[in-house]
Amino acid sequence: MIIIMKPNASEAAVGRIKNLIESNGLQAHLSEGAEVTIVGVVGDKTKLQGANIEMLEGVDKIVAVTESYKLVNKKFHPEDSIISVGNAKIGPGHLTLMAGPCAIENHDMVLETAYAVKKAGAQFLRGGAYKPRTSPYAFQGLEEEGLRYMKEAREATGLNIVCEVTSLRSLETAAKYVDMMQIGARNMQNFELLKEAGKAGVPVLLKRGLSATIDEWLNAAEYIASEGNTDIVLCERGIRTFETATRNTLDISAVPVIRAKSHLPILIDPSHATGVRAYIEPISKAAIAVGADGLIVEVHPRPSCALSDGPQSLTFEQFEHLTKELEPYAKLAGRE
Repeated sequence: MIIIMKPNASEAAVGRIKNLIESNGLQAHLSEGAEVTIVGVVGDKTKLQGANIEMLEGVDKIVAVTESYKLVNKKFHPEDSIISVGNAKIGPGHLTLMAGPCAIENHDMVLETAYAVKKAGAQFLRGGAYKPRTSPYAFQGLEEEGLRYMKEAREATGLNIVCEVTSLRSLETAAKYVDMMQIGARNMQNFELLKEAGKAGVPVLLKRGLSATIDEWLNAAEYIASEGNTDIVLCERGIRTFETATRNTLDISAVPVIRAKSHLPILIDPSHATGVRAYIEPISKAAIAVGADGLIVEVHPRPSCALSDGPQSLTFEQFEHLTKELEPYAKLAGRE
């Protein structure tokens, strides 16, 4: 449940409510807005029976939260969150661009790509050092060696770096290098991994699972938040349907639905959503128009030679063209 305080509620009144909740073994989460303060209650609310909270000084009303996710719920935090990652901000008023290869292949290609996407306007270099592949014989990534290359690229360009983690071991290693760690679609409900990501103290990009509902996706985010890390950004990357014309089916409606249900920022991955290079630009425009906070796009110096996802990777020239084409859409959406 959430306790909505009156607009003129004093700090002392809010403090007494918080102390009451915590003294009964529950968690209190304060969301201080411009006009009112909301106190979210997490835990067994039956412990508060008989407390008559609605009668206490400063309390306006009590609202039940029926969803199983609490901390990422917009009822708990009515104002949209802005997540700070390194020198970048993700959320309202900002257009975040993450770009880079699906897989880190070697030192030179990482540096070459980093300079190119930085020049085109990206704030993040994305790249896979750990690659969960459908086939056990496909390229699995350079692991820590790849992370070292990404760290060098950050030092050379000032880009923030984001990389997928696939196991507890990879998470522990990546936490020493990255500015943001990605939980991929195949691991969205790897609950032990989610819990450890919540403890790692590093912002998390959480992709939607292949067949996950939005509530399942938000509950996955709740696993991370419940361990103390609320620096979470969601990413819609397409879901599995009967359609074969594209790699996945982009659920563009997920953006306004997330806006209504959660305060977390949301990005779109047009590369994995379509699997086709030619479709990335129109999908990206639609994403910004519908309210997405940014994009994560696959870019490779020579897509025809890529070890992973070449057909959906943009060339440097194509990515630069894309960023220029997005400028009027970003302006209309009030994003920088």
